[in-house]
Amino acid sequence: MPSPRFSIIIPVYNRPGEMADLMAGLDAQTLKDFELIVVEDGSTVPCREVVEAYAGKFPVRYFAQENKGRSIARNVGMEQARGAYLLFFDSDCILPPDYIAKLSAFLDAHPYDCFGGPDAAHPDFSPLQKAISFAMTSMLTTGGIRGRARSMERFVPRTFNMGFSREVYSRVGGFKEMFSEDIDMSTRIRNAGFSVGLYPELPVYHKRRLSLRKFFRQVYVFGMSRISLHLLYPGSLKLVHALPALAVVIGLTLLLLGIFVSPWWLLPIGLYLAALFVSALVTTRSLRVALLALPASVIQICGYGTGFIRAWVWSILLGHGRNLEAERRMRAGK
Repeated sequence: MPSPRFSIIIPVYNRPGEMADLMAGLDAQTLKDFELIVVEDGSTVPCREVVEAYAGKFPVRYFAQENKGRSIARNVGMEQARGAYLLFFDSDCILPPDYIAKLSAFLDAHPYDCFGGPDAAHPDFSPLQKAISFAMTSMLTTGGIRGRARSMERFVPRTFNMGFSREVYSRVGGFKEMFSEDIDMSTRIRNAGFSVGLYPELPVYHKRRLSLRKFFRQVYVFGMSRISLHLLYPGSLKLVHALPALAVVIGLTLLLLGIFVSPWWLLPIGLYLAALFVSALVTTRSLRVALLALPASVIQICGYGTGFIRAWVWSILLGHGRNLEAERRMRAGK
């Protein structure tokens, strides 16, 4: 049996329902030149039955391991892969039906050693999921660094929508078990001299967190991880990465001035929230989503910013280096 062009590798932890949607999206692909490798990372609610129900429709292999982390799970999948390219998605993603066909054509026309695409909200997502998607992708919140053609930072593929060639894997190795392991991997790939590029017309639908509390925890970890990456790769920290932390400091200062000095100090906050609302309304064409996008965007900025500040104080200001124990606890919380 000839090897497929693509090996899709999915680490999963307690998400059988979301895996069902991902599997349906894979089954709907117009080009099935791929194999699927699912690695269950110590789940108490496994998805074996969901995955193996599609075994007759395209090549599927399922592996289970003790809870070791998603990076180890991806590495296990790569060891088993037979494809020329290794593709990575989160278990809460859904692929458009033409994803594999488009990717194959893009690689033929404009090949990259390592590549990725943006994430987006599916029309069937809940209003909260769409609001969180806006908060994570808007130029007003993240600077477009998660897959926009125009961005405040050079594009860095992330594992919600990422792939690279087998040669990359053979030379660079696997993922590290750490915060933002995908950014670390992309950095190592670029530093090794491989080409890295964005396919802006190759999105996936990303469900993200189903509550604002979980969303805050997620972006808080992202903020902490940026300092860990800075310690590993001096010079990688850019202004765009520090903007949420600056926004937290400035916003808190304006809020205190508005309470104790004059309400006019609250005007910049009001103007920014108004800009967010208008942008969300134009982007999503939904009043409800635009209203939800306001707290989601504030959580995105404050969560990331406070995580960044905490890690900066601990690791840089106090000189403790990476807080490995904090990283371990945060990862264990899934």
